[in-house]
Amino acid sequence: MRPLGDKLVIATHNPGKLREMAALMEPLGITCVSAAELDLPEPEEIGVTFADNADLKAREAADLSGLPALADDSGLCVDALHGSPGIFSARWAEDEQGNRDWMRAMERVWRETEAAGPQAGHDAHFACALAIAWPNDGQVETFEGRVDGTLVWPPRGERGFGYDPIFVANGESETFGEMEPERKHAMSHRADAFRKLTAALHGDALSK
Repeated sequence: MRPLGDKLVIATHNPGKLREMAALMEPLGITCVSAAELDLPEPEEIGVTFADNADLKAREAADLSGLPALADDSGLCVDALHGSPGIFSARWAEDEQGNRDWMRAMERVWRETEAAGPQAGHDAHFACALAIAWPNDGQVETFEGRVDGTLVWPPRGERGFGYDPIFVANGESETFGEMEPERKHAMSHRADAFRKLTAALHGDALSK
């Protein structure tokens, strides 16, 4: 994998996601700047997978900024809903004006999961695809991660963002919304993908 240099664009306008991604990049000694800080537009997510969307966001940010860019596409996949909301996780939170209301989204997930019946259960996982693109040459590297768990209701905790307050990772008792950020970062879907990215940067196949 090509070196990243000392500065990287994180292709997101989501403050919570930016905090997590910048914290995960910090040990690599790379300065991060967000797409929002550079006034880069948010591209339309027209991909059919998390990897597709991460790829297009990374390519656009790299080409517009002239810097390597890191993009994430991630979401909640609920077994009872056949993987939904999946790549539409953020859109489930949007109202008619495009504003995001995560409580509204969590209520919809829980309501539809319950409507699927008790036999459907509450199993779910968070999935993440990370893509790194270099400017104007079309090269992209993609890394995928996931964390499995269970949905709970009502929402618990005010840490994290998105669907974190209704997700408990397997083997844990706290939701991602209740966990200390450092603890969540160590086990999350994004952390899983970052471990693979870091392994590729360091050429350490054993840590994948």
